Amino acid sequence: MESKTPEEIIHEFPPFFRVHKDGRIERFMTPHPVPVTADPKTGVQSKDVVISSDPKISARLFLPKIHGPDSKLPLLVHYHGGGFCGGSALDGVTLNFLNSLAAEANAIALSVEYRLAPEHPLPIAYDDCWAALQWVASHANGHGPEPLINRYADLGRVFLAGESAGANLAHHVAVRAGATPLEGLKIKGVMIVHPFFGSKEEDKMYRFMCPSSSGREDDPRLNPAVDPNLSDMGCERVLVCLAEKDGLKERGKAYYETLKGSRWSGSVEILESPGEDHCFHMFNPNSDQAPILLKRFASFMNQD
Repeated sequence: MESKTPEEIIHEFPPFFRVHKDGRIERFMTPHPVPVTADPKTGVQSKDVVISSDPKISARLFLPKIHGPDSKLPLLVHYHGGGFCGGSALDGVTLNFLNSLAAEANAIALSVEYRLAPEHPLPIAYDDCWAALQWVASHANGHGPEPLINRYADLGRVFLAGESAGANLAHHVAVRAGATPLEGLKIKGVMIVHPFFGSKEEDKMYRFMCPSSSGREDDPRLNPAVDPNLSDMGCERVLVCLAEKDGLKERGKAYYETLKGSRWSGSVEILESPGEDHCFHMFNPNSDQAPILLKRFASFMNQD
């Protein structure tokens, strides 16, 4: 096998991908989709749905046990993590997490399969995530494209959530929903879990994935404090979740302080999981803290 020479690689962004001189992207992690299920442990059923055929955006819908034909349940719109360039709404990690959360919260969940950078440069992922919320809103009259949402979802109780890069996406969708309200849909709360935002240093990987970005603090996607629309964030409550050993913990704290000190009229809470690392609840659901966090998500979604 012919060995690679250093000149062939122009960017190296472990653990995500490298870029070759000829433009080829070599990924270190690739998504592994798993089939939809009727989960025997939780009773949650999943189903894949099409958000858009052109551009191609899909999602996976999770429906808990229905306890009566007139049940109307909260709807959680979930954006997976993975550095904007990895992860999937269709993988086993997301399946297990949302099976558990849909059952615990007695809520419908919809995880969005947005297009990944760098092949689809940012802000495409942001636009895909917004398009998914618009698709949800198209069910407000009871005649949307997905019968299960028409029948069982309460669009007056919509929640957004995401972990890591997905938390960044959830935040920006909520801000966009405040600046451009969607008729018939109300976002009650947003769960920002182990969020990725920028720091004082240039984020070279983000800049590569988002050619319109400086990769620095002057970009509102990396620094909500400079977003002129922050005060219009379109939800009532935000829960910011941190993990004690997470390298992104300080960025999460800064986000909490930014929201708390802003002119946004909602309420923000913060929760730190002791002894845990980044996205532990996704990758180690049997840890001591994972069920505690899961119950906190559920209570956040069901409090008046």
